[in-house]
Amino acid sequence: MNPVELAAVGPNAQQTEYWNGQAGPAWVAAQELLDDQIGPLGLLAMDRAAPAPDESVLDVGCGCGQTTVQLGERVGPAGRVTGIDLAAVMLERARRRGAIHENLRFENADAQIAEFPPQTFDLVFSRFGVMFFADPEAAFPNFRSALKPGGRLAFVCWQPLIRNPWLTVPLAAAATQISLPDPPPPDAPGPFSFADTDRVRGILAGAGFEKIAFESVEQTLIVGGRGGVEQALGFLLNLGPLGAALREAGDDARPGVAAAVSEALTPFASADGVRMGAAAWITTARIP
Repeated sequence: MNPVELAAVGPNAQQTEYWNGQAGPAWVAAQELLDDQIGPLGLLAMDRAAPAPDESVLDVGCGCGQTTVQLGERVGPAGRVTGIDLAAVMLERARRRGAIHENLRFENADAQIAEFPPQTFDLVFSRFGVMFFADPEAAFPNFRSALKPGGRLAFVCWQPLIRNPWLTVPLAAAATQISLPDPPPPDAPGPFSFADTDRVRGILAGAGFEKIAFESVEQTLIVGGRGGVEQALGFLLNLGPLGAALREAGDDARPGVAAAVSEALTPFASADGVRMGAAAWITTARIP
């Protein structure tokens, strides 16, 4: 299924268009920086998921494929991993990265409506991919039906924005120069839609999952790579909430925002890059 078809018929049409428009190419361009930044959180979630040799895994929102390759290494040549994502351009990168691994496959589809073979997977995993569903109440029953009896779910997602200085600090600096857009509703598809554990517990329990657990992870991240303030600044100005706010404000606002954000990032500079605090949830569950 190609991106145009997904946008035309899928419930996640807006997200499909977003990720196949500006967002997907931007993430591909920043792939190495993003993998360096959020990779450690993904590995922690993978440790909790405990993929075992010979298992079958579904990697939801696999993006440029780092997690799919890592999962494939853990399940070994007799296991298999299917990476699924809305963004065709990111999947192109993922397929190139995974080409030497015979136990990987990639699908360009909407996980909410994709027709997975029933009782196929031992594990459904996601690194910052499940927060973008327009209809999570449809997505998670779909995952449940794709899991074998006793199958597991594990994903990592952001805690509330206020607990993530790596975003709040540059946004506050930018706000001295431009008016920031109003935040979306807390349950709207986006980075923080799964920050409320009560909401997520309800979604998972309603889909038939049990033994639902949330592990709080707070650590520093290397923001935008190891090239110092200038590299972190370029990363933040082009991706995520700050990038969206700056695009809305227009090119004339960029110099002032860049100067303010650069000043705000400077106290966090270290020998290996800009290190700032972050908070995420590692969520695990299983089916009977």
